[in-house]
Amino acid sequence: MSTVSVYPEEPKEQQSDWSRLIPGEMPRVRPRNRKPPRSRHIAIGKENGNAQPGHSRGLVSRVLPGPLFSRTGRKWVRAMAADFALVALGWLLMGACLVPLRTEFPRVWSFKYSAGSPMALIGVAILHAALITLLGYTEGLHRAEAGRSAQGWIVGKAVLWATAVLCVGYTLQGATWVTAGLFCIVGSLNFGMLWAWRCWNHEADAESRGDTRNVLIIGAGAAGRRVAEHARQHPSSGRIICGFLDDDKPLGQGVIGRTPDLARIARKEFVDEVILAAPRKGELTRWVVEEARRLHLDLEVVPELFGCKPVELAMEGAGGVPMICLHAERLPITGLVLKRLIDLCGAAVALTVLAPFLAMIALLIKLDSPGPVLYCALRAGRKGRLFRCFKFRTMASNADQLKDRLRENNERSGPFFKMAADPRITRVGRYLRRYSLDELPQLWNVVKGEMSLVGPRPHPMDDVAGYQIEHLARLDVTPGITGLWQVKARRDPSFDRGVALDREYIRTWSLASDVRILLMTFRAVLCGSGQ
Repeated sequence: MSTVSVYPEEPKEQQSDWSRLIPGEMPRVRPRNRKPPRSRHIAIGKENGNAQPGHSRGLVSRVLPGPLFSRTGRKWVRAMAADFALVALGWLLMGACLVPLRTEFPRVWSFKYSAGSPMALIGVAILHAALITLLGYTEGLHRAEAGRSAQGWIVGKAVLWATAVLCVGYTLQGATWVTAGLFCIVGSLNFGMLWAWRCWNHEADAESRGDTRNVLIIGAGAAGRRVAEHARQHPSSGRIICGFLDDDKPLGQGVIGRTPDLARIARKEFVDEVILAAPRKGELTRWVVEEARRLHLDLEVVPELFGCKPVELAMEGAGGVPMICLHAERLPITGLVLKRLIDLCGAAVALTVLAPFLAMIALLIKLDSPGPVLYCALRAGRKGRLFRCFKFRTMASNADQLKDRLRENNERSGPFFKMAADPRITRVGRYLRRYSLDELPQLWNVVKGEMSLVGPRPHPMDDVAGYQIEHLARLDVTPGITGLWQVKARRDPSFDRGVALDREYIRTWSLASDVRILLMTFRAVLCGSGQ
């Protein structure tokens, strides 16, 4: 997947607009004369580097598993779900084999199972899956540095002990040796499937799964180079090295700037994580920590810590170099997973229900003007990654070639082209645009995970090339078919007004806000407010 390489001219110093936007992370306004709440992140003062332990946790975060709220929470959820599904599949296959065996040898198979009520096996499957996943997690199965061979040993150990616990438990309840043998057979089957899945998943492209993290390394010395080389040789880790910042080494060979350029480069490269690989200067370390917190960037440091306390006693490794997390942004993983499930189910149902209607629109387009039914063009998605966006064609087939000639008639301000009386629009296209029906094929982009039902609209590449640096913040999240800009300022000619609404949507995001925007979109579509 390609990434947009946009380097607009630097605006007048407004660095508050350069920070990475976290969905739902609305800035909190602290009342005067009140003690600020305690934070889970380290707090470095001007005179000492002591951490402020503890943080306020809500009811949901207290009840749900802790890894769900980590920066790798999405990866953890997917791994847990896959493990449970594979263990359940193993028991399902064994259950299918037990049906004829139970009929032919009723006295031998004393395990309570029948074709009509398989609840006993379902309960055992859930217990077996829970034991395997918990044992695997405690052994570090999901750590980024766990290689394929290490994962094989961990999976084997987890399956062995989980199966042994089941055998002992059911034997104490009076089960026969046949039941223990059944557990061992299923355990071997589960090990094979779990190991095979991990071998395939280890080779799969992390970028295609949406697990990539753009990383900036401060310090182009030996430690920083080893971290970068490890990321290059292990793409499954999901780290994409954007470059190095170094105050001493010349530009080139990966060095793309100096330490004071952190905010500007992090914004342009959609950086998620900063690795401090040159913590020899105490003041530099303190400044980087404060800057990373201000920009909402995760921060890892290659020890020494200079008195700073880590957020948690979790250490990673990259190419033999230990790294400790000093700051990690809390992402609303639960809400984002639910948002993705709603997107997937909603888009799939909509495509199924609307299939005859979509076919009719395609026929009308074909009869109205020559050219393809669909208009497919590259758009800038999350973190500037390019994807092919689908729309029903509403313009003449040579519309892109005519666009440059019509630039002087643009009715919108900023890097955004729009004309009310665009001569390129076809007769059928005018009705499709009025009721936003041309956007319906983007439901397929939603199914593929390239778009969401609600989010900032993806812009064409020539518009993105004209972005100022503060405009790039709208690319911090997955683009959507509709958004706050579209329902509140659809005809507003100000591009900055639209970007401000997109930023407001990201900062105040919630599932409830998505529902409100969808309802407002339906009303706007019925009124035919598009153009």
